[in-house]
This record gives sequence, structure tokens and C-alpha cells, in this order.
Amino acid sequence: MQRSRPSLFHSAAASVLSALAIGALGGCSAAAGLGTTPNVAHATAGVRAPAARRRATTPIDHVVIVIQENRSFDNLFQGYPGANTQSYGLDSQGNDVPLKPVGFTGKVPSVIHTLRGFLGDYDNGNLDGWDTVTKKDAAYSYVPAAQVQPYLVMARQYVLADEMFASNIDASFVAHQYLIAGQSNDEVDFPQGAWGCNSHGKTDLIYQLTAQRTYGAQVPVCQNPQTLGDELDSAGVSWHFYAAATMGSIWSAYQAVSHIYNGPDWTSDVVTPSSQFLADVSNPSKPYLANVTWITPTFTNSDHQGSKSATGPTWVASVVNAVGQSQFWDSTVIFVVWDDWGGWYDHVPPPQLDLDGLGFRVPLLCISPYAQQGVVNHTQLEFGSILRFVENNWSLGQLAASDSRATPADTGCLNYSQAPRTFVPIASVHPASFFLRQPQSAQPPDDD
Repeated sequence: MQRSRPSLFHSAAASVLSALAIGALGGCSAAAGLGTTPNVAHATAGVRAPAARRRATTPIDHVVIVIQENRSFDNLFQGYPGANTQSYGLDSQGNDVPLKPVGFTGKVPSVIHTLRGFLGDYDNGNLDGWDTVTKKDAAYSYVPAAQVQPYLVMARQYVLADEMFASNIDASFVAHQYLIAGQSNDEVDFPQGAWGCNSHGKTDLIYQLTAQRTYGAQVPVCQNPQTLGDELDSAGVSWHFYAAATMGSIWSAYQAVSHIYNGPDWTSDVVTPSSQFLADVSNPSKPYLANVTWITPTFTNSDHQGSKSATGPTWVASVVNAVGQSQFWDSTVIFVVWDDWGGWYDHVPPPQLDLDGLGFRVPLLCISPYAQQGVVNHTQLEFGSILRFVENNWSLGQLAASDSRATPADTGCLNYSQAPRTFVPIASVHPASFFLRQPQSAQPPDDD
């Protein structure tokens, strides 16, 4: 069964290139009119009775969750004015280790960020074990400001949260489950082989955490948790999950949810490639933005050190510009978050609230016409905070401990009493057409 929509992607990309040829698009920011073909249907008729549409409780009717990869706060926003950063770390011998600049394309040893990495880095709250996990002090690093300019511009124009913690202590697979379901069945690290609900072999397994934070039993990756998508379906609130690939990607989180993968949502609400988002929002004849959207990148555009690519900030800028220059801007909030610390040093001890969290700090950008300007938000947040905001916004229930305990992500970010701010495009080296030109990637994403 074809579960992606390559034909629309290719026609949208062709429309963009044609527009470029006649001078319709230009500059360093996303422009309106990126696709010229009518959008495909965003529902599958006759397979699920539509629920009555629940109204939002705030002026926000669209939530966009952009999920980037593997960066701690100290690593990505080092020295940002007003933010809590530290320019040195402690090693296992009690020495101060200055953080050194390492760009997105810098050559460093593999930076460990599994359960073993967390336990070593955290070292019972001493935060001095990074050198015991990753060779040559590679984890004591930060990305130079020149390479993250789009992120810095977003922070200056909107809100940067410096007390955002991962809800889990380990790597990407579990983090993405938290971002759709608020929990991951005490699973840890990543699947041991082929994964998801598309295969059922003995390698389609993942370890669970024991009460002692060690590796316990293996359980099937394909499970059936209640997800935010299910809550939204029940409330008649639309959602889409855009992923670079839906097959074999640990960043396509709904692939591990049986009733989604084997139900109507898989073909109507899970979309590939992720650049299709740009064409959908900016389609001049039928623009589309779901009420709740998740977007995961290609490996190249992910900010992951292993990708040896610096296009992540410009990819995110293209997403923000597409929304900002669309008819949806006045009713949207965009949360840009990184899914785990990536093994990079961070000096703030994560509060330990349960067996699986909290993990180390990651950056969170809150972008909206209702966002305060140039504010560093010091409110303690976690991945569950994003879910809790969505749940509050459409009067939904909570899914798990994470979203039940979390402070909603709009706290300290959005001011609903202010007039919607006019969007100012984020300057970027690459326009949206650059990403629509990219071929559908066959490169597997991060495997941790």
C-alpha cells in the first residue's frame, strides 16, 4: 500500500521551480505560492465518522510542533543574553573544561546519548561525567553563533525557553513517543532492529527500564497507546504528522502505534515527505494547515551532528516563514524543540520526577503573533508541556504522567490580550524552494 504522497510533492516542487524560472519567487525567505496544484484531500471519506468540531479556548487554532535533533541548551544557545548558560563544564576529575566551538559540520567522536550516556553524564546529579562517556572531551562543545543565526533571530523576535527539559532521559525514539503520547511504556533507547508495526519479527523489540534504571525485558515496539492524535480525532480537531519517511524511521512516531498504522489516520494524517508541509501551507489555490501539526526533518536538515550538515536552521526558518506569510499566522503558535540533549554538555541538573525523567535541557522556541518579544522564559517545562497546552486549548483530557504534571507550554510565552503581531520574515540562506527541490531522501535518519 502506498502510504506517502510523492506525486503531490513532485508536482509542488515542479511548480516552485517553474515559478522561480519566471521570477515569481526570490529572496532569502519563504514566499507565498510555493505550490500551484490543488491540495489532495486531507481525510479518507467513509472510514471514520467525523466528530463535531470542538472550538479552541484561546485565539490559537493551529499548533505547529517542529522537532529537531540532539542539542542541549548550552550547546545551541551558548551565551544568549538573559539565558542561563555556562561556558565551561566539570569533568570526572573535578576540573573545569571550557566549552569549545564545534560547528554543525565539525568532526568529533560519536557523542553518546543513550541511557548509558545519561547515567554517565548525570553521575547522580554531579553533572561531571561527560568525559567518561564520550572520548576526547568532545561533549564539552557549543555551536558558534554564526551557524545558528535564524534561531537567534527567532529568539529575539519571540520567546526562548531556557528551562525546557526532555520528559525522558534517553534518545530519539522514546522522545518522539513522548511528543505524541506523553509516555513510552518505560521503554529505553531505541528498537534493536527492524521496528514499528510494519514488521513483527524477533528484532522488532525494545528494552524497558527497570526500577533500578537498568535494561530490563524486551517488549514489542508495535503497541497501542492512546495518543494525542486519538484525542484530537475524538474532538473533531484535525492533525497531521509530517515525516521525511514513514517506513523504517524512528522519527515517524505513529508507525509504532498499531491502531494508527493500521487505521485511517495512517493514510490521511501521516504525510511524507516533511517538505510537503511547505507546499500545503503555501498552496495558493487551497492552502492547508491542520489544527495540530508535527514536523520531523530529513537527517540532512535535522541539526544532528552525524549529518555533517548545517541546513537545520534554514529548514526551520522555511517552516516558520511559510506559516508567517500564510493566512494562518494570526491563529498559530509554532513550538520548535530539540528531541534530546544529544550527549552535549549542559550545566543545569534535570529534576528527577519519575523513573524516566526528566532528561537534560533542550531549547524551546515559542513563535506566534501572541508571543512576547525577546523574552527568555524561565518557567520549568517539559515535552508534556506541549501536549498539555494542546489539551487545554481544545478541552481534552490528559494521557499520562508527563502531560498531567506539566506546566502548559504557553505559560510565560503567549499573551492573548495583545493584538496579533505582524510577521517579519526570518532571513535565511536557503528559501523554501531549496527544500522543495531536495529529492525524497533515502538516507536513514538517526538510529538513536
